[in-house]
Amino acid sequence: MLAQLPPALQNLQLPLRLRLWDGHEFNLGPEPSVTIVVKDPQLVTQFTHPSLDLLGTAFVEGKLEMEGSIGEVIRVCDELSQALVDDDEGDQPIRTVHDKDTDAAAISYHYDLSNEFYQLWLDQDMAYSCAYFQTGTETLEQAQHAKFEHLCRKLRLQAGDYLLDVGCGWGGLARYAAREYGARVFGITLSKEQLKLARERVKAEGLEHLVELQLLDYRDLPQDGRFDKVVSVGMFEHVGHANLQVYCEKLFGAVREGGLVMNHGITAKHTDGRPVGRGAGDFIERYVFPHGELPHMAMMSARISEAGFEVVDVESLRLHYAKTLDFWSKRLEANLEKAAAMVPDQALRIWRLYLAGCSYAFAQGWINIHQILSVKTYSDGSHGLPWTREDLYR
Repeated sequence: MLAQLPPALQNLQLPLRLRLWDGHEFNLGPEPSVTIVVKDPQLVTQFTHPSLDLLGTAFVEGKLEMEGSIGEVIRVCDELSQALVDDDEGDQPIRTVHDKDTDAAAISYHYDLSNEFYQLWLDQDMAYSCAYFQTGTETLEQAQHAKFEHLCRKLRLQAGDYLLDVGCGWGGLARYAAREYGARVFGITLSKEQLKLARERVKAEGLEHLVELQLLDYRDLPQDGRFDKVVSVGMFEHVGHANLQVYCEKLFGAVREGGLVMNHGITAKHTDGRPVGRGAGDFIERYVFPHGELPHMAMMSARISEAGFEVVDVESLRLHYAKTLDFWSKRLEANLEKAAAMVPDQALRIWRLYLAGCSYAFAQGWINIHQILSVKTYSDGSHGLPWTREDLYR
């Protein structure tokens, strides 16, 4: 029966078993830890060129099933793809149009899936962004709390500061800044479902006098320098390369002289922003983040500088995000039955692959995440930042 497999598969030594639609099984190495159940006969010939996009798409469309822990599935499928597919084959920078309607639709597709679904695997504050692990032993809740604190400290937030939160999500950071620092917060999002729940939580905590949340596009932000500080978490990935300059200029117009701006977002491995190899980026673009474009850290820093800011601090949190995503993936896997009752089967398949796959991608260094702090200097070039970072770690 081995002869029925394409020759390219016969010489591999992977902990992988292929089970065909007719019940026949083929081990591609000793002691398989993962089984791929092929339900569509046409897939067998495509296994000679198993890009991560091909494998992910087949799983999402129900043409194959995968047995084994989702983390091990991702690892073994990557080894299969590495053995047979060129890492950079066909990868080109993604270039898409980013107008207001397109961006609103893309945000709605991703974030308006189901608040209850996100609550299954996020922390209590529903912080859907990289947590901050000071020792690596924290719970997810502790690490997300530490992330909020880390951002507020970097912004040198003080009572009475007027903080703009761009892409405020479910409002966890906005509430934290108001509750713990006494800041006034204006948060914006394009997700109606996020906004509804975020406002409910602001009201429940009695923070309506400090926190205002609106459905607003960043391109419509006031340009009168009314904000003391700006924080943008997980936002610039949705802006698009072509609009990064406009995005940075809008933030420049929104913040006062001497004000600080924190951009926290996922960054590309390649300087031209093309997606990671063997189709993983293509899968994410199609199924997870439509129209998402990751800039390299150098590109993002350049756009920030060209808008008039001075970049004063950069920190990579790559391994922090690998750990965060691993937490999310394990929480989702532990609640698959509940999740299946909340979202369509295809959506659940997408999210299982996405969370586990992204954890693997960050751990492998395929993508990164950076916090980039900048300042809008006074006309004489001065600013009010401390001379050192010591205040951040007291």
